[in-house]
Amino acid sequence: MLKEYYLISVLIIFMSIIFFVWSFEKRKPKTREIVLLAVLTSMAIVGRLIFFMTPQFKPSVAIIIITAVMLGKEAGFLSGCLTAFISDFFFGQGPWTPWQMIAFGLIGIISSWIFQGVGKNFIYHRWILSLYGFFVTFLLYGFIMDTATVVMYMDKPRVSVFLAAYATGFVFNFIHAMSTFIFLFIISGEMFKKINRIKLKFNMF
Repeated sequence: MLKEYYLISVLIIFMSIIFFVWSFEKRKPKTREIVLLAVLTSMAIVGRLIFFMTPQFKPSVAIIIITAVMLGKEAGFLSGCLTAFISDFFFGQGPWTPWQMIAFGLIGIISSWIFQGVGKNFIYHRWILSLYGFFVTFLLYGFIMDTATVVMYMDKPRVSVFLAAYATGFVFNFIHAMSTFIFLFIISGEMFKKINRIKLKFNMF
């Protein structure tokens, strides 16, 4: 029963990933758009790798948020999924990989929706963007991965086990969230300027 649950969970996650890949391809992106997305995704992957000695302190989520805000929800979702999938070839693939992919991908979707839709005027406010990055990393990514940890390793998890997992992961999630805040505050301004210039020059996205 437990193995069937894992299989169903992984299938649902991959179906959602395939849907967004299809959505991105459906809009027939230009080669230059794919190249820009690939560069930003590579930055998120490399950022996760070069900070391997500080497991929770990484710039990856910050770059995924910037990608989503500037290039749209499909690009943000793909950047998040690919960042987790490819970097885990170095850190180790496992049942946690699909959960990381969906967590990073959801951050991309939500970031695009918030800052391209209801809060477009707040994109260039570093404090607002950085605080948002802190909370979305701490609450969304932390909640998904702590929940995944319990359901992956326990046959019949109880509420007390979930609460213990959330309490245990508090410090790790806080450090991860602070790293997102710091990197967004430092790099978002310059990256927005450069990406905007590229988008205007080459008529992309």
